[in-house]
Amino acid sequence: MFMLENCKSAQERWGGVSNLIDQWLLERQEMLVRFCSLGDIRTFDVDDLAHRHKVKAFCEILVDYTSAGHFEIYDQLVREGNDFQDSDGLKAANELLETIDGTTQKILDFNDKYLETDDLSTLTIDLSDLGESLSSRMEAEDTMIEVLHTAHRDKLTS
Repeated sequence: MFMLENCKSAQERWGGVSNLIDQWLLERQEMLVRFCSLGDIRTFDVDDLAHRHKVKAFCEILVDYTSAGHFEIYDQLVREGNDFQDSDGLKAANELLETIDGTTQKILDFNDKYLETDDLSTLTIDLSDLGESLSSRMEAEDTMIEVLHTAHRDKLTS
């Protein structure tokens, strides 16, 4: 009976993590759609309010996505790794978090720059640099989900 209760508790506790991750990944997808739509613009006119609005809307979802990762998702994943005593997964997560943390400042710098200015003359270059950081970040996030959440899925349903 005790084992059954433990399994039920684990499912109740971690079943919601999948939903949280799914929502976050949908937000990431929306952020990428906005990122790509900015990349389609070849010239940025400082007087074009639509361009400035697109940039600011992108910055908003970029920061929301980044914050959710740091303050919700990563904590949940590490907590799950601790609860399942997954020392290998936690070790990998620490390394992955270093990669992720290395991209966070670039994201915040991009956000700060484009919230402070209407000068979009360097946006194309900045988007290229940001794209490289986002690619590295998302690869690390996906690996972290794999080693700390997906790896325990069978323990949640058994």
